[in-house]
Amino acid sequence: MEIARDLYLTKLKNKKHNKLIKIITGLRRCGKSYLLDPIFKNSLIADGVREDHIIKVDLDSIENRDLTTDGLNLYNYIMNKIKDNEMYYILLDEIQKVKDFESVLNSFLRKNNLDVYVTGSNSKFLSTDIITEFRGRGDEIRVYPLSFSEFYNAYEDKRRALKDYMTYGGMPYTVYLKDSEEKSQYLNDLFKNTYINDIIERNKIQREDILEIIINMLSSSVGSLTNPKKLCDTFISKGYNDINRNTINSYMNYLQDAFLINKVERYDIKGKKYITTPSKYYFTDVGLRNARLNFRQQEEDHLMENIIYNELLVRGYNVDVGVIERFEKDSTDKTIRKQLEVDFVCNQSSKRYYIQSAFAIPNKEKMEQEQKSLINIDDSFKKIIIVKDDINLWRNEEGILIISLEEFLLNPNSLDL
Repeated sequence: MEIARDLYLTKLKNKKHNKLIKIITGLRRCGKSYLLDPIFKNSLIADGVREDHIIKVDLDSIENRDLTTDGLNLYNYIMNKIKDNEMYYILLDEIQKVKDFESVLNSFLRKNNLDVYVTGSNSKFLSTDIITEFRGRGDEIRVYPLSFSEFYNAYEDKRRALKDYMTYGGMPYTVYLKDSEEKSQYLNDLFKNTYINDIIERNKIQREDILEIIINMLSSSVGSLTNPKKLCDTFISKGYNDINRNTINSYMNYLQDAFLINKVERYDIKGKKYITTPSKYYFTDVGLRNARLNFRQQEEDHLMENIIYNELLVRGYNVDVGVIERFEKDSTDKTIRKQLEVDFVCNQSSKRYYIQSAFAIPNKEKMEQEQKSLINIDDSFKKIIIVKDDINLWRNEEGILIISLEEFLLNPNSLDL
């Protein structure tokens, strides 16, 4: 069974021959290599490209170790395969393993008949220095774990799809595992033996215990406001007096660099400015988050919020947490300032949507609670409440769109209904 990644394939096809390095990034094991080969490679062949004009190199394979020790080795290997002036497609998997890969890729850019595609999995490939090196010459395509629509189309039991997706997430290999124990073991092993070991080795982390605790804290508080200072205070209260805020901030940045978590800033909607701290953190894959907690904390409302956030990223939106300040009278008629939260403020070009995630809206009181922040926004951009319940799409008296989670996830145009 081949899992279609049509969204990313379309992006790659649209970027063909643009004289830039196509840089495919994302969490390890999320499907970047599979996207290059067989999906993109087969697409090239279907479009009439001869196979001897597609040069694919797996740089994490032991047989290609000599190509990674010196960038010149890789450069010569590729150039020796160029036999004419026709277009060649260079597919390089895990390019960050090559010493001095920046020079190699810049050299390829000077060849008019080379169209280059590379994958990279970590901060070494996306550091400030690398971004500067490829400014104006690199074109990044971020790949995420399976969206629910991708997962759903590859999943046999459609009735259980959403429940399993909220439990085991969208790491592609889990689709092929039939047994819940196998899925759980795979995700646990992936987290511990791949991601954590990578982070420790790459960043030369001395306090592995602190990293582990930070991961547990973030896993337990998905969608909650936090920051390094708050976490540092928690450590100090538990007797870790040798830990400071800078260390915690660095460790949290390492988790973001590895694409494990995403930090979401808060945005003052009326004041039109960012609130620098605290922020929210979501996991790139909820299955990995659940595995980290041994599948104990299955709070569907928080998992739903995380899934909605990930789907918005996949669709290409810039996402913030919205804050609305308003003044109210308390019981003593004193004016007090209150902050209302909008789960997601989504921007894309001239479009903007305000979205609330609500597990259920069983009565009028709950509806008033969920829409309170939305009706206090005084602009005309669309306002949406997504609910877990299997309901028919409708608009309430305030003009707010109410849509089910499943319809939102399966319909790529759901925000414009």
